[in-house]
Amino acid sequence: MSFRIDRQTLDELNLLGKFRHGSVYHLFNQVKTRGGEQLLDSMFRDPLTNEVSINTRSSIFRYFQEQRLDFTLDVQQVTLMREYLDTGATGSAPMVMAGMMVKKILASLTRDERYKKNIQGLQATIVTLKKTSGIVAILQGNSPFASRVSSIRKILDTPNVARLTELDIYQDLPVRTLAFYEHLLKSRLSAEMEEVLQFIYELDVYISVAAVAARKGFSYATALPPAKNLLSVKELKHPCIDNAVGNDLLMQENSNVIFLTGANMAGKSTLMKSIGIGMYLAHMGFPVAAKSMEFSVRQGLYSSINVADNIGLGYSHFYAEVVRVKQAADAAASGQRLLLMFDELFKGTNVKDAYDGTLAVTEAFAEYQDCLFIVSTHIIEVGEDLKASNIQFRFLPTIMEGSHPRYTYRLQEGITEDRQGMMIIRNEGILEMMNS
Repeated sequence: MSFRIDRQTLDELNLLGKFRHGSVYHLFNQVKTRGGEQLLDSMFRDPLTNEVSINTRSSIFRYFQEQRLDFTLDVQQVTLMREYLDTGATGSAPMVMAGMMVKKILASLTRDERYKKNIQGLQATIVTLKKTSGIVAILQGNSPFASRVSSIRKILDTPNVARLTELDIYQDLPVRTLAFYEHLLKSRLSAEMEEVLQFIYELDVYISVAAVAARKGFSYATALPPAKNLLSVKELKHPCIDNAVGNDLLMQENSNVIFLTGANMAGKSTLMKSIGIGMYLAHMGFPVAAKSMEFSVRQGLYSSINVADNIGLGYSHFYAEVVRVKQAADAAASGQRLLLMFDELFKGTNVKDAYDGTLAVTEAFAEYQDCLFIVSTHIIEVGEDLKASNIQFRFLPTIMEGSHPRYTYRLQEGITEDRQGMMIIRNEGILEMMNS
């Protein structure tokens, strides 16, 4: 079963985007090879939904972080090996030999580059296999990556491959040798060579992501079975914000709803994004911006943080919010175990309707105790009327220093009483500008 997330949530949490500065993908995209980047893309687009698989992957990342390895393979040589193997040899060994002879003759008579590229491709393959063998030797031993290393070791120890890596690439290689290895690598051992390349791409991802974790001080979450319905995290931060403030959270079966209040700019939206990003990365088995984290596996993640109107469909801002809540309600009612987050419910309508809607929706969602919900609002009066026993009340405080607010970004228990909207308007001198 795949992890359920939609485009709106991906965009609101800024998870993807190779060239989008500030995206979570951009933070981790330190890979060096094209194949590594493709593997990273795949991991980002397909989070895991099994606690064993998640914990296995995170243990591999942790292992590489502890090893402090560098990616020592030459990227250009890896690329040449990839191109060499992609131009597959056709036909039997005699046909490959004949074709190689033709390429050599054409190279001497014309400017045909195919023979030269064959030599360069084989040389790059030899260099890459040698360096891979050296890395495998370092990684041998008891580790969560041991079975993968062992499978590659068997390929590299194959007699023909071992002999290949002993060739001197600085000497002229006979046509017979070029033809033999072209047929061997591209036909008989094509699957094995592909596995070696995939191993190299895995090394690229594991080493680069582990390096990000070490540099940023991230940790690795522990995945638990879905039925526990637990999210426990210490010092959770937004991974893309330098010097971010961390917060502790504990959500479980009898307290699976957080009702979050706080003034404008107190950090509610950022906190919700931090939670969503942390949960998504944890399902990928990636390092998370937290001191520690335990979580029950979810089947999906929905957010409603920056809902916009839809001119094409004729949706007002309020109606777009209603549609979004309906989508989330359908998902929760289907019995899936989800994390759902709603920032400032129904801010596109009047205060009375927003109050009634926020109260009704929060109480309705609280009945789905297999899910985790976070609801934020400016309408603090809603909190006073919420009756469900599984709702936690948390707020982000504002400290007034004279007429200027200061935000701690530290969660506290209870419902805020902060109302600094008019003070901020006055501090900006808007009224004076309009009356001048």
